[in-house]
Amino acid sequence: MGHEHHDHVDYQGKALSDAARDSLLAAGEQWTDLRSEVFAELARLDQPASAYDIAESLSTRLGRRIVPNSVYRILDLFVTRNVALRVESLNGFVVNRHPACVHDCIFLICDGCGTTRHVDDDSLTKRVRTVAGRDGFAPERPVIEVHGRCAECLAAA
Repeated sequence: MGHEHHDHVDYQGKALSDAARDSLLAAGEQWTDLRSEVFAELARLDQPASAYDIAESLSTRLGRRIVPNSVYRILDLFVTRNVALRVESLNGFVVNRHPACVHDCIFLICDGCGTTRHVDDDSLTKRVRTVAGRDGFAPERPVIEVHGRCAECLAAA
């Protein structure tokens, strides 16, 4: 499986929600009220969130119980349709700020404050794919996660 990387815009706010909705609709999926709420909750966070975190927050905000299994199914759909990304080492999810662009993931994860940034470097992930291929391995979804300290945490130390 290859990757498609185009020039992209990192969407914010309503434009981000609209891009996610459009991406799901183009894939033949529905953009339900609960999917919209889950996406909005995930988009407001700077760090990865679990289905349990999102379900608890939504339950409080909406005044009704939202079960984690429903949220997990939505997050799984979001990852499949490229509107969210999974941060493996934290077992959490972040929004994809450019859902029309399919590419390999590089995450910079601050161990101080938990902020997680998604960055692109196609030359690095192409090299990872090449190395895997040389070993007879067909990578489907390379994910690189780098733990360390963000600039703000370094400055505060």
